[in-house]
Amino acid sequence: MLDAITSSEQAIALEDKHGAHNYHPLPVVLTRGEGVYLWDVEGKRYFDFLSAYSAVNQGHCHPRIKASLLEQAETLTLTSRAFYNDILGPYEKYVTEYFGFDRVLPMNTGVEAVETAIKIARKWGHEVKGVQESEATIVVANNNFHGRTTTVISFSSDENARRNFGPYTPGFINIPYDDVEALEKVLEENPNVVGFLIEPIQGEAGVNTPADDYIPRISEACKKHNALMIADEIQTGIGRTGSLLAVCGNCSCEGHCEKQDTYIKPDIVILGKALSGGFYPVSAVLADNPIMEVIKPGQHGSTFGGNPLGAKVAMTALEVIRDEKLTQNARKLGRIFRERMESLVKKSEWVTLVRGKGLLNAIVIDQPENGDVAWRICLALRDNGLLAKPTHGNIIRFAPPLVMTEEELHICCDIIETTILNFKA
Repeated sequence: MLDAITSSEQAIALEDKHGAHNYHPLPVVLTRGEGVYLWDVEGKRYFDFLSAYSAVNQGHCHPRIKASLLEQAETLTLTSRAFYNDILGPYEKYVTEYFGFDRVLPMNTGVEAVETAIKIARKWGHEVKGVQESEATIVVANNNFHGRTTTVISFSSDENARRNFGPYTPGFINIPYDDVEALEKVLEENPNVVGFLIEPIQGEAGVNTPADDYIPRISEACKKHNALMIADEIQTGIGRTGSLLAVCGNCSCEGHCEKQDTYIKPDIVILGKALSGGFYPVSAVLADNPIMEVIKPGQHGSTFGGNPLGAKVAMTALEVIRDEKLTQNARKLGRIFRERMESLVKKSEWVTLVRGKGLLNAIVIDQPENGDVAWRICLALRDNGLLAKPTHGNIIRFAPPLVMTEEELHICCDIIETTILNFKA
């Protein structure tokens, strides 16, 4: 029997008593969402500036995606991959053509897709590149965030995620982020490197945005040394950074950026989050035939991966991105947002830096080491009707749904500016 929640305090107390303490949420209890808005159980409305870590790029409860989910839920939800179904094939055709790849391996959660990409890269390395069995090595960047499975935390820089979860999975080399020379050195010295797993922009690390030539140069280095460039676009992809994928760089196209000369095509792309618009766990790994065809029947899969409900929802979620020109909207509003925040830097004692691309942005707060200023600013923002959350202590990430209008964005910038300028330590 579901307990009726009548207050925020009641909901928080229930989670605290019965749930594992593996998160530290901002103290607000949400009960409804629509577009760029969220409402708490007491009825207060907020602007959402986190978008469920970029899972709801299309806005909360988008009516087209909801209708698609309900329609499919009434006919067929799950067959497993023991049988074919009439939705998966059309979805695979749609998503591969949408992003410009030959094949897709469908999964459910983002970290499942990361694990899938690691397995594909290793198998390709052994069977195509000729690396000896169990010697395949994958390069990763410091301060990465690719999930929290045992394998992924093995190469995490976050000691909170790693400590006491060992023994750790071998086969990874960490290098600094945004350092092409470090990658080239590793590739030259280690012929067993089969791939470089990289976030084009490091979201969880504080929206670390690399130099403009970083993606093209690492792509070229990987090609030179016959290693796969593996782009984790789970948070940065599907319009969030003002291009369909963040690896599209600074392209100014009005359509699908992979068709433009500025597009750097990775060997493997990992998608999740906004692939379903927040309705259902859907993830995917995309690659061309010479890479994906190393996977044979029985070698990898998931009972729910590629299920009809998820496949139908994902197609509609991608249609919404294209039809409503949300990529272009993110690009336009991102410029406005950074201009407003850069103006705030000049007026505020607390904000020292603004960075980001599209509608994935962050401000850096000047606070003592291990201080709680950013957290308390987020509490003040909540009180003023806007939800955001700190990362890495002194960084506040701002990532509203891509359906936000320019008028709404300016209202939100006013809230952020007023809150920070009036904040007292």
